[in-house]
Amino acid sequence: MRSEDAQQRFLESLGRPWMAEEMFDAVPDCVFFVKDVEGRYVAVNEALLIRCGAGSKADLLGRRARDVFPAPLGESYTEQDLEVIREGRPIRGQLELHLYPNGKRGWCLTWKEPVLDVRGTIVGVSGLSRDLAAAPELTRNLGSVAALLEHIDERLDQPLRLNELAEKAGLSGYQLDQRIRALFGISTAQYIIRKRIERACHLLERGDDSLTGVALDCGYSDQSAFTRQFRQSTGITPGAYRDHRKSNA
Repeated sequence: MRSEDAQQRFLESLGRPWMAEEMFDAVPDCVFFVKDVEGRYVAVNEALLIRCGAGSKADLLGRRARDVFPAPLGESYTEQDLEVIREGRPIRGQLELHLYPNGKRGWCLTWKEPVLDVRGTIVGVSGLSRDLAAAPELTRNLGSVAALLEHIDERLDQPLRLNELAEKAGLSGYQLDQRIRALFGISTAQYIIRKRIERACHLLERGDDSLTGVALDCGYSDQSAFTRQFRQSTGITPGAYRDHRKSNA
């Protein structure tokens, strides 16, 4: 029997196809979900309840992201789901910002894959979203890159070239990337994006600086480039983020 046939027979025999749901309940920093073709939750784990402030899994099943996350973030998550379903293109390791029910910001890496039926038709989307550890919890492991991270923080409004950063740390580009990945689970380039978007969020929340000014303060040469990166990272525009945070202050 071919391995593909054995796999198919096994999967068809399962009484509970989403048995992975309970396995992921034991992983508190990793959200797991499956949604149908309309973007409605059909399987979720405990970490997702915490992420969106739900009391039980029953509170989420049958609902869309737009129903359980604050607008406009929930709308962007639902649109992302439906795009994966429409286009059949997966999302793999995308760095994203999210908001907890208490208003605290967090970062995650997200994967989404289309779910196919036996005929190869897309019938839903499955996903993982892994929370990234906060930097203060990792200070004991910073080692030779500690000074470089401070250098990056102090120069987010300036061009930051990876080869120059590696040279400053006395490392090759590959070695620097490995150190950053070990600390934060993301590449050096993703780390810089993360820090710039975090600064942008802070500036958007604290006052009424122009979007052009915020863009320049965060190292973007023009507002359109800043808006594209901010939307890719958060799912919403800088202006929508500012309005959302002010309305929930």
